[in-house]
Amino acid sequence: MDNFFQQNYIIELLNMKILRNILIIFSLPLIIPLIALSCFLIFLEDGLPVIFKQQRLGENEFPFEIYKIRTMKKATKEAGTHEIDPSMHLFFGSFLRKIKFDEFLQLINVLNGQLNLIGPRPGLITQLELAQERRKLDLFSIKPGVTGLSQVCGCNMSNPSFLAKVDRIYLDNKSFLLDLMIIMATLTGIYRKTLKRKFQID
Repeated sequence: MDNFFQQNYIIELLNMKILRNILIIFSLPLIIPLIALSCFLIFLEDGLPVIFKQQRLGENEFPFEIYKIRTMKKATKEAGTHEIDPSMHLFFGSFLRKIKFDEFLQLINVLNGQLNLIGPRPGLITQLELAQERRKLDLFSIKPGVTGLSQVCGCNMSNPSFLAKVDRIYLDNKSFLLDLMIIMATLTGIYRKTLKRKFQID
């Protein structure tokens, strides 16, 4: 009986991943022109490259290369966003970051199986304190995400311990409904206050 339920769970999980990938592929004709326009505007403002690649820690602490539209000047140091001087942000890049559109290239990582749509945001390899806090809470047991509970609740990597605790709250309460609320909160801002109240995140 246990094997039956385990097999059903695996089948359901595979079906969800297949559905997710189909939705991403069918949305590409709408997204690609907007990505192309965004890259062109970044090119006009600060030249090439327009795509930003960076090593991040993924599931089981396996490093992978994440893709984003570049939103900062080429001379920007490699560090967490909270450690970057605002003067290094590009004008149009700041707008892309505000509407989260710079993250859309990470759909490549999702299709490659390196990211989920929802999950803890992958940290830099150099963010050792964050990695240590996530290791304590077994957060490397799941794939990181393009967006997550921590991000929509305003938590960032400046407080690694608190960020890891909020990521663990997500893992303990993970559900289709919660994922849907996080997606809506990311795209529109609604449910942000609701999620903060529900999980008492200050």
